[in-house]
Parts: sequence; C-alpha cells; structure tokens
Amino acid sequence: MASVTREDVLQAADRIKGAVRRTPLTIHDIGGAKVAIKWENRQTGGAFKLRGASNRLLALSPKERAEGVVAFSSGNHARGVAIAARRLGMHAAIVMPADAPKAKIEGTRSEGAEIFTYDRLTESREEIAARLAEERGATLVPSFDDPWIVAGQGTCGLEILEQAGEQGFPVKRIIICCGGGGLSSGIALACPDAEIVIVEPEGWHDMALSLRAGKPKRVPANPPPTLCDAIQTLMPAELTVDILRARGAKGVQVGEDAVRDAIRWAFAKGEVTEPGGSVALAALLSGSVEPKDGDVLLVSGGNIDPALHAEMVGA
Repeated sequence: MASVTREDVLQAADRIKGAVRRTPLTIHDIGGAKVAIKWENRQTGGAFKLRGASNRLLALSPKERAEGVVAFSSGNHARGVAIAARRLGMHAAIVMPADAPKAKIEGTRSEGAEIFTYDRLTESREEIAARLAEERGATLVPSFDDPWIVAGQGTCGLEILEQAGEQGFPVKRIIICCGGGGLSSGIALACPDAEIVIVEPEGWHDMALSLRAGKPKRVPANPPPTLCDAIQTLMPAELTVDILRARGAKGVQVGEDAVRDAIRWAFAKGEVTEPGGSVALAALLSGSVEPKDGDVLLVSGGNIDPALHAEMVGA
C-alpha cells in the first residue's frame, strides 16, 4: 500500500473488527454550541493507537509475524503495538524515550514487549529502531508514517460518522489532537465532508508549519517544555502532510494552562485524560477554536501518570 484512500480505511475497519472497542461519542454544550466528544481514552490500551497497530500487524504475512516487529514511540503507539503483537503471539521490540511517563513504559512492558530506551534530545529513535529491525529481520512499524497505520486510525472517523448518525448529530467540523498526523489524516480520509482542524501544543506546531509550507517542516529550534509527551513530534511525514493539505486542514496551538483546564473539565465528567490527548478539548474550551454546532472533538488518550493527574485535578 503506497498511498491511502477511504477504501483502505473501510477495509481496515473490517480487518480490525473485534480487535478494538467502539468508544463512546457523547454530546455536550461548550460555549453555547452543541459539540460531540469521541472518547478514545476508553480504547483498549488507553488510546486510539491500537487501531493502526492492529491493522498493520494483522496485514503481516505468517513469515513476517514469525520475525516480529520493531516500533518507536513515547508510549501510546508502543502499547498499541505491544497489545496487537501479544494477541498474535509475536515478539515486539519498542524504542521509547527514557523520559517517557513511567506509566507508559510499564504499561508497554506489561504487554510483553522488549523495551529499549533512548535520549530524546541527543539520539534518533528512527535510527535506533531501523537498526534493530535490520539486525533482527523484523518489520518496522512507525507511529504515523505508514499507510496501514493511517488507514487503521481512520476507523475512528468511521465510528464518529456512524455514532453521530445514530444520535441525529450533524458532523460539520472535526477537531483532532495532532502529533505526526496519523489520526488526523486517517479521519480526514474517513470523513470527506467534514472540515478538519488539527491541534498541537504551543511551540510544537510542526504540522501547522508543514501545512503552510506544503512539505514536512521541523519544530523550531529549542521548543519549550510540554506536558504533551504523546504528541511531542519533531516533524510529521510527507504522507500525513499531503493528506491533510489536500483536505484543507487548519492548525492551531494551545498552551499548558488550557490543557490543564481541559483535563479538569474531563475529570468532572468522569473521564481521565492525558495532556496530549486533551489538546482538542483544550482548544474549544479556551476559545482557540470557536465552538460551533456540529463540532466533533477527539479526546485521543488517557494514559497519564496518576500523581500528575491528581496534582492537576486537585485530588
């Protein structure tokens, strides 16, 4: 699969049926507008990543499965790949930053994966993973720069359309947390009639820069610290940029205070969410994106260190 189409997303939905949960879609009033929230923090593994990981691994041949997989991730993709590999009886080696939240490292290890840590600022996770894959004859499973991954993540968009239809909710615009763009580009393919807005942490707006430039651009030098480890990417892929640019996607940024407010708002609704998975909600609550009737936003993950969450919500 060299490129990705909506048909690929539909095929992915058939392939991973039974491997992922149908997560809730609920309607809320935000800023006087009727807004739907897709709670992918309720997905198996605590994030949407199991969708793409399952689609990629289920498409492997018996020989490829026997040789295992290598992935690199700050946590959610790591755990998604580890879960999918465990279910298929495969070995998974995961390259993770040494400063990833402990809950994410331990969660991935608990699924049976072999963990390799690296320094996010001085080492290249892509190079480490590529070397491991070559040495072992394993299949490399990137977190977003892969057509199978994009198609799998797009199944979330198909669910949104289905659930919104069941509730009589008109989907006009979808606001999506964005790191490398696998989720947002997949949803853009799945939902061709919806406006697409991607949300990134302040100073980590490589996708917004890339959309403006028409090609992948790196995060500017010396980006600020961010709580949003799940979407702390340095540069998106040509694959995801091209899909989002073709759909006319727009990008916005949100600050740390807005993210904290979003986590508290979600907790008041009974939901535990992580910083990177909360930026789309933060955008609407803060007014960085003006809420409108027909908006759908993704809460894409809930894997947060319990102590950090308790500090944020005052528990």
